[in-house]
Amino acid sequence: MSQTSPLVQLDDLQVYFTVRKSLLRTQTVKAVDGVSLRLHPGEVIAVVGESGSGKTTLGRASLGLVQPTGGRVLFDDHDLAHLSTQERKAFRRRAQAIFQDPFASIDPYMTIRESVAEPLVIHRIGDEAERRTRVEEALRAVRLTPVDEIAARYPHMLSGGQRQRAGIARALVLRPAYILADEPVSMVDASSRAELLYLLRELRDDYGISFLYITHDIATARHFAHRIVVMYLGRVVESGPASVIVERPLHPYTQALIAAVPEPDPTNRLRQRPVLQGEVPDPSNLPPGCTFHPRCPRFMAGKCELTQPQLVEVEPEHFVACYLYP
Repeated sequence: MSQTSPLVQLDDLQVYFTVRKSLLRTQTVKAVDGVSLRLHPGEVIAVVGESGSGKTTLGRASLGLVQPTGGRVLFDDHDLAHLSTQERKAFRRRAQAIFQDPFASIDPYMTIRESVAEPLVIHRIGDEAERRTRVEEALRAVRLTPVDEIAARYPHMLSGGQRQRAGIARALVLRPAYILADEPVSMVDASSRAELLYLLRELRDDYGISFLYITHDIATARHFAHRIVVMYLGRVVESGPASVIVERPLHPYTQALIAAVPEPDPTNRLRQRPVLQGEVPDPSNLPPGCTFHPRCPRFMAGKCELTQPQLVEVEPEHFVACYLYP
């Protein structure tokens, strides 16, 4: 995959927001602070981190839904900031999203057929017969059968897992090259969660779709993604092949995330590592130096609180931003 040109490319991406702290005072929140990423055709990258780490903002920026403060977002070598109206419409056909909440992402007053067909209507693709065929193909691809029966239902007549499958079909119907999957399994039950991940993996393999998978669950990322990017307060602290990140995590934050995953083996060495200290700092008032140092169990005084560490390649394709690895 690395030998092909990236489909989605983020170069030193910065997304800052201004928040009001009082009547006369505002502060800047660095939601994404200098993130670079390359997503190749057919590849899945999982972006992992706690709430507030910036992963959803990163994903929204990759779709052009958030205006970058700095850096740039390229899709198929085209800068999203400089697309013409016609080029942006073409981009919208090739880049889609699957959202977290299956109960809010589909119009409750439209049948499943109408909801899935809506992107085709918006982009003026095909006549009524062709749209009907493509909707049925999309519903079969996500295993919503019998198709005619499901297509005639309204969202309230489906389970949470079925609604999320309908949301996936809606993203799939345009036959996109890239899909942002923002916490797509976090609001369904455990059995549906596994089924949906297997489904997404099959869609990746069958259609060659590239996925940016946003999640707080590093365990699911291992089974779906080729690479994992770990974010903390807007910055990447570790990235590498999924199996390497899970089996040999180097950054203390990544180690703590993995230690928090339920593990039937109490002798697992990761369970014996110290967990995080305290709460996530206020993003509008970050500490100097490494932003993770107030919570780090391996904090080194006189170093970590002075400057922000940069990503370094400690082994092939495995990058870590930590002073433990010069």
